[in-house]
Formats: sequence, structure tokens, C-alpha cells
Amino acid sequence: MAGAIHILSETLCNQIAAGEVVERPASVVKELVENSLDADAGQVVVTVENGGKSLIRVEDDGIGMGRDDLFLSLERHATSKLADEKDLFRLRTLGFRGEALPSIAAVSRMVLQSRMKDSMAGLALHLEGGEIKKTLAAGIPPGTSVEIRNLFFNIPARKKFLKTDATEFAHIADFLFRIALSFPAVRFLLHHNGRTILNLARQQELSHRVRELLGGEVFGAMTAIRRTVGDLELEGFAGSSDLHRATAAAIYTYVNRRFVRDRLIQHAVMEGYRNLLPRQRYPVAVIFLRLPPDQVDVNVHPAKREVRFRRQREVHDFIAETLTGAGRREPAATWLSGREEGDRQPAATFSTGEVPAEGPCGGPDDRIGEPFSTLAFETPAEYGALAPAAASPPRETSPSLPCGPDREAVLQGVFSFMRILGQYRRSYIVCQDGDELVLVDQHAAHERIGFERLKAQFRERGVEKQELLLPLVLDLEFNEATALEEHLEELGRLGFDVESYGNRSCVVRAVPALLDQEKVQTVLRDVLEELADLETGSSLDDALDKVFIRMACHGMVRANQALTVEEMKALLADMDSIDLNSHCPHGRPVMIRFSLGEIEGMFLRR
Repeated sequence: MAGAIHILSETLCNQIAAGEVVERPASVVKELVENSLDADAGQVVVTVENGGKSLIRVEDDGIGMGRDDLFLSLERHATSKLADEKDLFRLRTLGFRGEALPSIAAVSRMVLQSRMKDSMAGLALHLEGGEIKKTLAAGIPPGTSVEIRNLFFNIPARKKFLKTDATEFAHIADFLFRIALSFPAVRFLLHHNGRTILNLARQQELSHRVRELLGGEVFGAMTAIRRTVGDLELEGFAGSSDLHRATAAAIYTYVNRRFVRDRLIQHAVMEGYRNLLPRQRYPVAVIFLRLPPDQVDVNVHPAKREVRFRRQREVHDFIAETLTGAGRREPAATWLSGREEGDRQPAATFSTGEVPAEGPCGGPDDRIGEPFSTLAFETPAEYGALAPAAASPPRETSPSLPCGPDREAVLQGVFSFMRILGQYRRSYIVCQDGDELVLVDQHAAHERIGFERLKAQFRERGVEKQELLLPLVLDLEFNEATALEEHLEELGRLGFDVESYGNRSCVVRAVPALLDQEKVQTVLRDVLEELADLETGSSLDDALDKVFIRMACHGMVRANQALTVEEMKALLADMDSIDLNSHCPHGRPVMIRFSLGEIEGMFLRR
């Protein structure tokens, strides 16, 4: 039973507050770097050891703090950035709550040093668990230095939930990458375990910083955008439709220079790329939205990751309209409507297995009609009117097996047992299984085969490799280069013979044998993206499955690819060689069956 109500100690209050502010080492780096930028720093140096678990040091050349301010900065809700409640609605700084330093100090051993430019010497405060142990004069250059050691030393339960050093450092590097995009005039340095990982010079132009971080190859495929409507201003760079990623991680969005992950903004970005990207792919874009501070609330999330706009629809449409056309490398404010002629679907065809004169081309599944699933239900009325009212939907089932003694004989040959009738739209294999008509999605089937084979090879001896005739040199983004350095062993087991080439480049000498070599660059970037999020523990298998799905999807037979009868037979035989063959790795059915009764019902024969 609960005891009497009492007021918590200041130390316990700070530890509770730290639970909101300090999630992991990257949270500490974020708070300290943002303080440096708010102090008009021209240079920020971040030094970490063991992913930030042992040491985090952030040094800047900002305005610094005097003796009184240094002590006051360790008090909760002490800040120079707010004077009254009206200031909450006109924020122009990254921080404002005055919670960071006392919260961090409460769960670490801290040395806080600062010196103002007009002072002869600085002051250093040594703290442990939030308590000041000693105060010393400090001979330091103007600015502030905060050193954090043994994070969560007094809260073992929190320390136990930290991930591997590589994972924690990846989060730190990711934050520095994103904040550096927003402050091109600031020099950033990042050191990890004695190595310099990031060294960004001060830049006068945003374009120089974007090129520096994303690489010349990516930057060359981007279009500068700038547009102003009333008090809304958008500036940045948007990638062409050929430049895309497997996740939304490469959509960098900022509101008044603050990096945010906002669903409204992301939806608007995807609207701008509507009908331009391959299915389930995301653009590369760096977008800075500026608007009056009183039109956006940044005090929504403890970590300030989310914002709320007063004029949501206006902001959404402004972003979407500005980006329309950027994917086609036209001026950003150009209006485009509808599909291009080249996006039209080919007429339905039925093949008996003969390969047509033209070679394989992109299929109907290679382009998306709507980028969001909520829009997929907007079915044109004319199609709905043609659907038979009484017909039952086709069954998405595993192949039916006979009963009795024949069951075991057929168990390993249900796909090979079917009679091939032909190919529909160069995407579906049409088969007959007894009295049933069966449609097999050739891409889904081959994708499942590749997925299962990759998993088996990885478990046994590593994925089989194929040497490239000419090594491939790639320019990597900063996050990709970091993932490459941390996961060279995993890449080797996944079938990639790749090594760093200096200055965030890499050379690829071998790739998985199952992989379409024309897709090497896309697949390697996707795999690096997944490996960057690779965690230890129960999620490891799930993360590797995502990698296998990416590799299988890009290396397999595509939709709208003509197959000979022999190729179709071989594909169905391969399906019999794997255990799980009813669905592709994404969960889509490999086959759909129509019974004789269902077909006769469609023709009103029943």
C-alpha cells in the first residue's frame, strides 16, 4: 500500500526528468550540441568513446558563461531563452526548457567548464550524480566544454538497456549528420575511440554542405528548390525520380532549422513525388521550411521531434506543390498534373510461353499509382459496376493436396504437378490443377525462392559470391559510410566483397551470386540502410530478414518479364524445393485459385 504523500528530493526529481530527456548517449550529444549552437558557436567538437557509454565531450567556441550563470545552468528550468509565457510561442532557439544540464548531470559524472571571451580565465565544476564535488579555475579558450563520463552509472537498470557500442555510436553520428545539414556555417568534428569520423569545414552555401554530406553522386541527381508564398518559405534540394531509397530515412526535413520527423511534412513530400517513384521507395530530399515561430508549436514532444502547425492544410499543400516537378528535374514550382504518357499500363496480353521480340521491361508493379495506402480505396465507379454481384472472391490458399496414400507422393511436387497453360501480361503463370484454374505471381514466387536460399546460405557458410569483372567504386553518404565501417563482417557473409576507399567511397569487388548485377548500387545502399539499424538480441533475425527481402526482391524475376515454358517449369519446380511457398516475403500470395464452380458462376452457369 502506498505511504504518505511527500515531496521528492531534488536528486530524484532530476533523475526522473532525465528519463524524459536522456534516453541514450545520442540524447546527451543532442542536448549539448544544441546548447552550443544556441550560444552562437562557430565550431563544435564532439568526442565519444565506446559509443558514448564511457565518454562524451562536447566543446564549442560560443559566448561562454560567467561564474553565476555556470552555477545557475545546473538548476532545473533555468534558461536564458525564455522570459515569459509569450516567448513559448516565438521560439527561435533549439533549446528552451532549461532541463538538459541538470538532467544529464543527475545520471553521470560531469565536468562543466566555461569561459566568456572577456574573461581572463574560466571555471570548471566537477559533479557526480548531480552534486557539485569541487570547483576549480580553468585555463581554457573562450567557450564551453561539457564532459560526461559513465552515463547512467547510478541507474544500472537504464544502463542495461543500452545497445552495442556500434549501435549507440550510429545514433550519435546520425544526429550530427542531420544537425550539420542545418548549420552549414558551423564547423563540426566527431571523434570516436581516437579516430576522426567527421570533419566538416565551415561552408558559406547550403549546397556545399549538402554535397559534403550526401556525396557528389547523390548531389548531382538533386535539384535546388526555393519558393515563398506569404509567410511560408521553402528551400532545399530534391532528388530526381531515379534517386530513391528503401525507407524514408533520407528525407531530411527541418522547421525553422530544427530537424523534425513530422508525418504531415513527410506525406506532403510523398505527394510531391506522386506517380514518380518505384513501388515502396522513398525520395532523397533536404527540405527547410521557414515560417513565423508563432505559427508552429515545437513544445509537443519531450525530445522536440514533433511539431504542430496552426495552418496544417496550408503548410501541407505548400510543400507538396513546391516539390511537384522536382523529381522530373524541372523547376520546383512548376505545376504538373496526371500521369505521363510513359506511365500508362500496357494492354493485357496472354502468352503461351513464346518469348516476344522485345526484351523484358519494367512491369505494372514497378510504378505506384498512389503513394499512401489510404488512397488505394479510391476505385473508379466504372470498374465497380462491372464486378459480378454474386461471385465469391478467389481463394488465396496453398496448393490443395490429395488425401490418402497419394498425399506424400505429391507433397514435394504440388507446383510441378500443375499443367502450364501460358503467361498472362508477362507477369502471371496460368496453370490448371485438376478442375481448378491457378494464377501464379512469377515475381512473388521467385522472390520467395531467393529469400529462402539466401537465408539458408547465410546460416551455413555465407551467401555465395560472384566476382565482378570490373570493381565498382561508389560514393557513399555519411550514414552509409559509417554503417560500412561498422558492419564489414556482416557484409562479407551477405555476399559482398567491399572495402573502404577513402573519403567516404568504397570499392565493390564481389556481390551475391543471386543478385542482378545491374542493381548492385541500389541493393548495397539498401543493405547498408538496414545494417545501420541492426540491433543485438531478439531483433537480430528480424533485421537480417529485412536484408534478405531487399536482396531477393532486386535479384529475382520481375513482373512484366516474358518467360519461356521451360523457364516457367523451372520456376515452379524451384517452388517445390522450399518449405514456405504460399506467400512472398512481403506477405503477398504467390497464387490464387479459381474453382470450376466459381468460374461457372461468373458465366451464370450456376
